[in-house]
Amino acid sequence: MAGSEAAGGPAPACVLGIDLGTTSVKAALLMGAEQGQVVAESCSRETQAHTSSLEAGPQGMEQNVRRIVRALNECLAALPQQQLQRVSHIGISGQMHGIVFWKRDKGCKWTECGTGPTFEPEEVSHLITWQDGRCSPTFLSSLPLPQSHISLATGFGCATVYWYLKKSPGFLKSYDAAGTIHDYVVAMLCGLKKPLMSIQNAASWGYFNSRSKSWNTDILKKSGFPVHLLPEVGDPGSIAGRTICAWHGIPKGAKVGIALGDFQCSVYSCLTERTDAVLNISTSAQLTVSMPSGFQPPETPDPSSAVTYFPYFNDDYLAVAASLNGGNVLATFVDMVARWTEELGLQVQEPAIYTKIIEAALAQNDSKLSVHPTIFGERHIPEQLASVTNIAVSDLSLGHVTRALCRGIVENLCSMLPVQHLMEMGVRRILGSGSALARNE
Repeated sequence: MAGSEAAGGPAPACVLGIDLGTTSVKAALLMGAEQGQVVAESCSRETQAHTSSLEAGPQGMEQNVRRIVRALNECLAALPQQQLQRVSHIGISGQMHGIVFWKRDKGCKWTECGTGPTFEPEEVSHLITWQDGRCSPTFLSSLPLPQSHISLATGFGCATVYWYLKKSPGFLKSYDAAGTIHDYVVAMLCGLKKPLMSIQNAASWGYFNSRSKSWNTDILKKSGFPVHLLPEVGDPGSIAGRTICAWHGIPKGAKVGIALGDFQCSVYSCLTERTDAVLNISTSAQLTVSMPSGFQPPETPDPSSAVTYFPYFNDDYLAVAASLNGGNVLATFVDMVARWTEELGLQVQEPAIYTKIIEAALAQNDSKLSVHPTIFGERHIPEQLASVTNIAVSDLSLGHVTRALCRGIVENLCSMLPVQHLMEMGVRRILGSGSALARNE
């Protein structure tokens, strides 16, 4: 989107797109061509950033920000220098809901590397991710009621701040800024004194009113919430600032867009018609459809509803069945198989297991086995976990189980936003996207 402003010249300007995902960092260089923007180069690096949470224990889900930024630096170092030097705009998306804290004057330090200046995190906390489970339903029910159309859930930025406020207040005193991981990167690149956040990310934190585009500051202040940590908010698609250094050879002064939600970006990349729905299965899974222009979500959420309305672009909304169970369910299954084989004294690498289970599932036409795959719960029913029923001797092969598991992931999404409902909304086709879908025949 930022590319439309790119200035022409002797060498065409490039747009750099970055996504800071749950498991990997991706970067792509886009160049103008007759048919519009085309991907000239791209790179992906696994972050391997998961780390244990000292305070929250096994319920906590945290990532090491230094490892995420290292993966980002490796991605940029692998892209052609010549093209990086022609970048005029940078667009950044990343995992929503999560939160990272930092000290404004000491968020990072800039150093020289082989490809030019780069920044390294300095006084920065771990990223507490969207998968974090430290806020129990009991804890959440003790918090003030938000003035928002989105129900509060564990893993949401504001809920995590409340958790620290009640369980470890000293932790918050060490920091004076907070944002999502992608807000942090934008703030460092542009040297922002106060972080800037898009409406997409703000809505994903809770305690944000999408209609007035403002935080619930009165409600938060009354309960002693540190409102100074809340970022300023801007419209998705706007410019957050300009690069303060020639980052990896990208010219100083390149425009940086306000950080966007990875989910909205994945939909934007393939949703062309209002009659399309998008099925995205990556770490988690979503089934989504765009609402008619001018739609406004209800003032208050229905906590039992599986459909949430996410702010999109140009004041539009998406109706989303957002499941916490997607590719992460398959990854857990693969991990379980790997551990079992290890306990039997054998060694099989996880990528090999992936290939084998998909091959085995493709060889089975059907499986009467029924897998309800919600091992991570769901935001609208956090207490309902996974189950396997209809177990017959004939359906116990790896192929039968994998096939039933894959079908269960899709059926779970369909139960949240039924096909009948999609048809009533005028949906004519469903487009598939996401890494877990792309690598699974």
